Amino acid sequence: MGRFVLRRLAQSAVIVFLVATLTFVLLRMAPGDPVRAQFRDVTVSQEVIDEYRRSWGLDRSMPVQYVQYLGNLIRGDFGQSFSLHRPAWDVIREALPNTVVLALAALGISFATGMVLGTAQGANPNSRMDHTLTVITLAVFSIPIFWLGLMFMLVFGQWMGWFPIGGEVSPVYRGLPLVGQLADRFRHLVLPALTLGLGGAAVVARFHRAAMAEAFAENFIRTARAKGLSEQTVVLKHALRNALLPAITMFGLSLPVLFSGSVLVEYVFAWHGMGLAAFEAVGRRDYNVVTAITMIGATLVVAGNMVADLLYRLADPRTAES
Repeated sequence: MGRFVLRRLAQSAVIVFLVATLTFVLLRMAPGDPVRAQFRDVTVSQEVIDEYRRSWGLDRSMPVQYVQYLGNLIRGDFGQSFSLHRPAWDVIREALPNTVVLALAALGISFATGMVLGTAQGANPNSRMDHTLTVITLAVFSIPIFWLGLMFMLVFGQWMGWFPIGGEVSPVYRGLPLVGQLADRFRHLVLPALTLGLGGAAVVARFHRAAMAEAFAENFIRTARAKGLSEQTVVLKHALRNALLPAITMFGLSLPVLFSGSVLVEYVFAWHGMGLAAFEAVGRRDYNVVTAITMIGATLVVAGNMVADLLYRLADPRTAES
């Protein structure tokens, strides 16, 4: 196990390095001047533009910028935000908790809903329930995530008034008792988490249904039934356990999808997380904030995939030899 962890850590370091290099190249190749982008509503002289470019190190050659860029990343220094005039890490520190909360809530919705639906379908293949759930999951998966969020806002926020339609807390949040603050945060979290999580739930359900159907075709299921075990025991203790490996693999693959999908969801719901911060930073050509968000996201994604690999090996010891 120790060698496996070390090998995965080395692979993760290489992936993070490649992401950092690609981020540097793409930002410099993107159209637009990051200095002029900060003054698009104000007329300034060329001398002022040149002075800002020198102070931000953008007047140096690309190789020199790249070496300095890597050195700063190794030290954990993301530099100053061009547009907000404060350390880029402070921007991340404020946005990251909101994104983590949203991603974890969406991940829970995805796998809890998807596993339940997939188990029900796999245990009753080709039944009316199976066909109905197949249609529903495919329909949900086909809906664009931003449109789903807008419909949730319209129906459950505007028409029914059950949930807030934007932000993380209400204006009166600080005046509420602790229980009220938790309830307020929960109400604001419901719609964006459902928007981000339901699409993933449809995918989990489709894959888990296939894994359950494959498990039910194995000889050990027939043996369990021949022993007189109840159908609930056969499903939960035999079929479901052996169908978990694809779900564990999907867990690792879901993290990058959640972080990329959070950009749209956070924008639609004005949820001040890394996705919204990235959207605004790209529009302002704020290199350092975009770099910081990309590197934090890449680190979280490779960490999630490493956790999924470890869970896979624990769930199926036969893979420990590979």
